[in-house]
Amino acid sequence: MQSKKNTLRLIPLGGVSEIGKNMTALEYGNEIVVIDCGLIFPKEDMLGVDYVIPDITYLLQNKEKIKAFIITHGHEDHIGALPYVLPKINVPIYATRLTIALINNKLAEHGLEGKAVFHCVEHGDKVDLGSFKIEFIRMSHSIAGTVALAVRTPLGTIVHTADFKVDYTPIDGKVMDLNAFARLGSEGVLALISDSTNAERPGYTMSERTVGETFESFFKQAAGRIIVATFSSNIHRIQQVIDASARYGRKICFTGRSMETVSSMAIEHGYLKIDESMLVDASRVNRIPHEQITIITTGSQGEPLAGLTRMASDEQTKINIEPGDMVIVSSAPIPGNERLVYNVINQLFRKGANVIYDALAQVHVSGHACQEELKLIITLTKPRYFIPAHGEYRHLKQHAMLAESLGVASENIFIPEIGTVIEFNRYGARLAGAVPSGSVIIDGSGVGDVGSVVLRDRKLLSQDGLMVVVVTISKQDGSLLSGPEIISRGFVYVRESEELIEEAKERVRHTLEGCVSRNVYEWAGIKNEIRKTLRDFLYDKTKRSPMILPIIIEAEAGTVKCE
Repeated sequence: MQSKKNTLRLIPLGGVSEIGKNMTALEYGNEIVVIDCGLIFPKEDMLGVDYVIPDITYLLQNKEKIKAFIITHGHEDHIGALPYVLPKINVPIYATRLTIALINNKLAEHGLEGKAVFHCVEHGDKVDLGSFKIEFIRMSHSIAGTVALAVRTPLGTIVHTADFKVDYTPIDGKVMDLNAFARLGSEGVLALISDSTNAERPGYTMSERTVGETFESFFKQAAGRIIVATFSSNIHRIQQVIDASARYGRKICFTGRSMETVSSMAIEHGYLKIDESMLVDASRVNRIPHEQITIITTGSQGEPLAGLTRMASDEQTKINIEPGDMVIVSSAPIPGNERLVYNVINQLFRKGANVIYDALAQVHVSGHACQEELKLIITLTKPRYFIPAHGEYRHLKQHAMLAESLGVASENIFIPEIGTVIEFNRYGARLAGAVPSGSVIIDGSGVGDVGSVVLRDRKLLSQDGLMVVVVTISKQDGSLLSGPEIISRGFVYVRESEELIEEAKERVRHTLEGCVSRNVYEWAGIKNEIRKTLRDFLYDKTKRSPMILPIIIEAEAGTVKCE
């Protein structure tokens, strides 16, 4: 019988059959290394939930075996769980300089500054962790400092691509190390774990420089302010905005909490190049001629509290959208976010902005490889076994089919579920059961203490109860036809709080009149106005924040439409 100590076990604890909360454990004998430690954002029905992280029960059961966390890059779905995991498993972290800076920032937010031991690595470095000899390989992705991993074990080499695309003309001039993959393929690769996000898309992912060319054309024609919304982690995208602004004599204002934090880190560590004289604080933006300022902000996914969304809804105290502003939404909507994104775009158009977004121009390219790039990595590495990762099941299946078309035997392709154990020994590889796994819900300071029953109740009550506001408005002019009627559940008892409820109704009536006077007819905009008015009023009166659910009934000639 094969001894367990001569067995290599690969265990995905997240990041398969889903996009997010990436975590993979490699175990040989009495040693474990963990690759990535990410989170995923909650689904719409997880009211009040902040994040979801991997279940680390198996790691806790084998805590004494864990040698290190190896982090491939600084995106939330690869580092976001560390503040919740490190207090329980405090082992060294190996990552590149920017990734370490981003992790440190997250730990500081949780009061864990100085609690982690970091080892900064560069592309090409090799680290000896007992049974695991790890080589770090430069990759191209939508965040700087991304590395792939070649993990040499007593049974062979495991190659983990991390998130990547093949960009032959990267902004920083540092092309991914394809030679390393070719060299590894010549030496022999036991298994390849590869990014599957764009496995459905044929061809190649466009170079990041194509976005810069688009920026150039719009900066050339812009007569007023330019506002660019993008992911704060996309340093190369931000660099192109800075470069275009410099060419056209514009100063730069970073706004939005994460944008300010990440840009400051990137400048400090040399990943962003900008003349300090170009930087302007948000409080000074309105003193600068419109044709001389570029604002770089968050909110490209329509997030309710992000910079662009707050500008569009007049909730940003220092910068609001004005007619003539050019707003470039430099991202594509993440599946499920389409409605949020297009609601914000509609609001921007209503305010007179010239909005440029993915459907109109090449203002975004993916950070993930399409089919031809995926095939290139498989061809270079020539793996004996293939394991698609980082994708929903459909993505993993398409990637598996690509590998098979390139000659990888079907029996040597494993499409794992979370917790599945893939076991390698000198005779081959097999599925060997599963370990405890799944998802843990993060709710405020609570970790794993919210279950399905609580989530079901929150759909009705939220944290401070529920207030339903029902109004009927005219389809022709948006005027109030009847109501508002207010229903309270878990907040106040209406009969005992008549004065509060009547004042709330009056606030809603006044808000609706304001919407009509400002030509705000879109339901999403009206609902946001009602929520904001009542949220401020109720908190001022009660110091509680119930979930506010506006229901608009639109009437025309005897017909009723309800959302």
